[in-house]
Amino acid sequence: MARLNRKQKERRQLIRSVAYTAGITAVALLGYVPILGQWTKRLRPPGALLEKEFLSSCIKCGQCVQVCPVEAIKLADMDEGFGIGSPYIDAREQACDFSCDGLQCVLACPTGSLTHDIDYPAQTNMGVARLDKPKICLAVKGQGFKGSTRSDENYRGVLRFEEISRWDPVPLADQQFDLEICDLCVRLCPIEIRANQCAAGKPPGGDESQCPPRAIKLVEIKGDDGVKRMKPEILDGCVGCGVCEMVCPTSEPAIVIDVTEDRGIGKNDWRPDASKIKAVKEMKS
Repeated sequence: MARLNRKQKERRQLIRSVAYTAGITAVALLGYVPILGQWTKRLRPPGALLEKEFLSSCIKCGQCVQVCPVEAIKLADMDEGFGIGSPYIDAREQACDFSCDGLQCVLACPTGSLTHDIDYPAQTNMGVARLDKPKICLAVKGQGFKGSTRSDENYRGVLRFEEISRWDPVPLADQQFDLEICDLCVRLCPIEIRANQCAAGKPPGGDESQCPPRAIKLVEIKGDDGVKRMKPEILDGCVGCGVCEMVCPTSEPAIVIDVTEDRGIGKNDWRPDASKIKAVKEMKS
């Protein structure tokens, strides 16, 4: 094999340098691919800061993933570009049902990307529910629901049902319902469950400071056909946890979660009653 002269060596070195630089640049620019493609906004865990601040402060440690009792939080893959490794929630697959009560993901976050300024589920502002497809909503059609929702054999979503277990979430597909008119989005909403407990004089953990504003209700639709039709109405207490989207029994969810642009502290500016917190603390002591 002939030896390369000095000029040939320099040329080969130049080609290698150019190829190396081009490769590094291409990898770096991959982060812009989702931006150019206008990727879908992600539903972030409770307490997530605005997207720019969230992505810049999140260190992708995955601690929020580890502590979530229903395994709702996932880490973004390569297609997220600069958001790779950041936590998100796919509400249809597995919503945040606040079954940890103490917002464990917020407590586990070491940087405050999930703001430490919130203590209760009703203070979160992940998004807001929206009736996206009213034509397929069973309540709007005046239809009931019987059987198990999300009963596909491959579906693994879980929820906590207090009548079954106070702390352990159970498979949603194992639960049977027999409803005259479908109201799953209302009856399984974790904020509504807390509000109903408070209305019955039994606030969560005996702590009245955990009594939230209402999140969703069914309102009657007037019609001339004699069929009782109801429509989900989203109220100010909705925090965008995604349970309504998760439990919707139609093949495509009639109700979905829109990610809010002003997330972090709740849009309803709800705060627990300080006097009630004090009273509960004194009672426990």
